Amino acid sequence: MTKKKTIEFVPSNSSTWPPLLTLNQVSQILNLSPWTLRQWDNQGKLKAIRVGNRKDRRYRKEDISIILKEGLS
Repeated sequence: MTKKKTIEFVPSNSSTWPPLLTLNQVSQILNLSPWTLRQWDNQGKLKAIRVGNRKDRRYRKEDISIILKEGLS
């Protein structure tokens, strides 16, 4: 059995982020669990874009930058 490699996403400057961030990247940036982010998406607090056949969640970097600056009300 091989161990899955994980790449840690360290937020430095939002201008270097890709346009769409994965659930795990946003989880690390906001220091929240993926479960919380899924709940926020379901509640409309932080909407995710669904991509691919599996409908994986992606988040716009602009939305995450706003949350970091202003918080989530």
